[in-house]
Amino acid sequence: MSNSPMSPAEALASIAMVAIAADGYLAEQEGQDMTMLLSRMALFSSYSSEALHRLFDTLLQRLKQDGPGAMVNQAKQVLSPDLREAAFAIATDLVLSDRTVTPQEQAFLEDLYIILEIPKSLAQQIVQVMTIKNRG
Repeated sequence: MSNSPMSPAEALASIAMVAIAADGYLAEQEGQDMTMLLSRMALFSSYSSEALHRLFDTLLQRLKQDGPGAMVNQAKQVLSPDLREAAFAIATDLVLSDRTVTPQEQAFLEDLYIILEIPKSLAQQIVQVMTIKNRG
């Protein structure tokens, strides 16, 4: 499974999956949030709800098999710089959506922007905007 190359959609979803698992467990609500966020993106316009759920299950298996670091690195190879920024924004949104950021989630976001080669100033702007978005 881990040898098959990822599509850009799978790569972006992989980063979202790692984000919701960053605190050590996957809550059902986080999975629903991830599915909802991804389904709004053009990249996933051809995915039915069922196809998104299958992708979610596949990525969960990949996460268990390969671990979060390998998944993020595989995803990075596939994503263009614009999609890396989008992936970071989605990961940040998912981490902040429950309005509680664990130390593990904080460390994940700090590592993620560096791994994805996103300028620190842009990463900080994304975090700031997503913090505002999730206040309500």
